[in-house]
Amino acid sequence: MRVLVVDDEVRLAQAVSRGLEAEGFGVDLAHDGLDGLWMARERDYGAVVLDLLLPGMNGYQVCRTLRDEGNWTPILMLTAKSGEYDEAEALDTGADDFLSKPFSFVVLVARLRAVTRRGATPRPAALVVGDLVVDPARREVHVGGEPVTLTPREFSLLEALARRSPHVMTKTELLDDVWGADRDVDPNAVEVYVGYLRRKVDAPFARAAIQTVRGAGYRLVAGSHP
Repeated sequence: MRVLVVDDEVRLAQAVSRGLEAEGFGVDLAHDGLDGLWMARERDYGAVVLDLLLPGMNGYQVCRTLRDEGNWTPILMLTAKSGEYDEAEALDTGADDFLSKPFSFVVLVARLRAVTRRGATPRPAALVVGDLVVDPARREVHVGGEPVTLTPREFSLLEALARRSPHVMTKTELLDDVWGADRDVDPNAVEVYVGYLRRKVDAPFARAAIQTVRGAGYRLVAGSHP
């Protein structure tokens, strides 16, 4: 698999390139946003490792442009920033995952493998499951036309379930999709956040759309009522 690494820190990009090549990836490098955008358009990559702070065009702009053009190559965004709102903005522009600098190379590889397992899956403007509407671009959720306010993590979990609806997602798949490869996260976090979602998305509307499939995982179905 060939990966494009776009980072203006030349030494870091070269170090990442050497490490990825040792892991069996083919790697191309770009050191500014405009070159990265051109290369991502011209070649079919398995994934793009994209720095946020780039000359010419920043990572948000590169990512948004590719998505607007219908290019759904998995993107792992790198940034020196941290915090839920920076992560949410990266995801809002269409990135598949987010990793703050300085990072562990082992974690980088794990997250890269996680996003490439999902592949270049098109993401529609809005996901509709019965009377539930999840809008990834606007980061909005409505149930029966009523707005529902979610935290960035809750939104990511609901979005993951909505994309796979009505199929079951395992805890491992949800951890990969929502928390990336951060193995410091307790697997029980999935159960905790499913509980948060049920209290916001199901309970107020007398629904039971977020279902537990015993021994398998969770699924989201069209407006099921208890």
